[in-house]
Amino acid sequence: MDNKTTPKDFFMWAGAMVALYGSVIAFIGLVFDYINYALPNPLAYYSVDPYQGGISYEMAVLIVLFPLAVILMRVIHADITKDRTRANIWVRRWALFLTLFVAGATIAVDLIVLLTSFLNGSDITAAFLLKVLVVFLVAGGSFLHFIADFKGYWDTYPGRSHAVGYSTGALVLLTIVAGFFIVGTPAHARLLRLDQQKITDMQQLQSEVMNFYQQKRALPTTLAALNDPLLYNTVPLDPQSGLSYEYTKNADLGFELCATFNLAGEQSGGARTMPVVVGGKPQQDNWSHAAGRQCFVRSIDPDLFPPLK
Repeated sequence: MDNKTTPKDFFMWAGAMVALYGSVIAFIGLVFDYINYALPNPLAYYSVDPYQGGISYEMAVLIVLFPLAVILMRVIHADITKDRTRANIWVRRWALFLTLFVAGATIAVDLIVLLTSFLNGSDITAAFLLKVLVVFLVAGGSFLHFIADFKGYWDTYPGRSHAVGYSTGALVLLTIVAGFFIVGTPAHARLLRLDQQKITDMQQLQSEVMNFYQQKRALPTTLAALNDPLLYNTVPLDPQSGLSYEYTKNADLGFELCATFNLAGEQSGGARTMPVVVGGKPQQDNWSHAAGRQCFVRSIDPDLFPPLK
C-alpha cells in the first residue's frame, strides 16, 4: 500500500467519485425524462404532472452533487499542484482507472444496444436514438476527460481544464433551466396537482351519488346527504379553497358537479369511472375541462345501475 496516501486523500477522492457518479446518473436520467416528456411513447403511461416522477429528484441531485464534485476535484488538483507526489497515490490511480472502466463499458453497452435494435428490425424511434446519443456523449466525454487527467494533460494546459469545467457547468445549468420550459415550473406543477385532486374528488363524488341512488332510489338533494359517519363517508372539499364543491340535482336521475380549475386539462384517470348518459347516449364519463369554473353534467342510467333490492 502506498504510504503517501492519507485519510484525507482517500475520503476526498471517495467523495469526489460518489458526487461525480451521482451527478452523471442524475444528468442522464433527467435528459431521458425530458425526452420521454417531449417525445412520449404511445404504449407507455406518463403522469400529467412530471414532477411527480423522478424529475424533481434528479434536479435536486444535480443541484447538490455537481457543485460538490467540482469543488472536491478543484481541491484535489490544488493539492497535486502544491505537491506532485499526490498525483501518484494509489487512491487516485484506482479512481481514475475505475472511471475509465465504467465509461468504456458504458460506451460498449450503448453501441451493443443500438446495433441490436438495428439488426433485429426494432422500431428505432427518435427518442431511442436521442437516448443512445446522450449516453454515448456523456460516457465518451468522461472517458476522454479522465484519460487526459491520467496523462497529465490538464496540468500542462490548466486554461483548457478551466474552460472544460465552465462549459460542463454551463451545460448542467442549462439542462436544469430547460426543464422549466419543457415541463413547466414547480408552481405550474402544483396547479396541475391541485386540478388532478379536484378531478379525483369529482370522481369520488360521482361514485358516491351513484351509490346513494342505488341505496335510496333517489338522488341526494345536497352533498351533505352523502356524509355517513357509520360508513366513514366524508364529502371531500376543494383542496385549494377549502370550500364544498358545487352540486345540483337537475332531474330525477340527473345532476351536475362543478369545480374551479387553474388550468385546462385532458381526460384524467385515477379513480374509477362509470357509464353515464350524455345527450341521451350512454358513454364513459369524461373529465376534460377548461380553466375556470367547469360543470360536469351527469345522468345515471337505471338499466346499468338499478336500485338495490
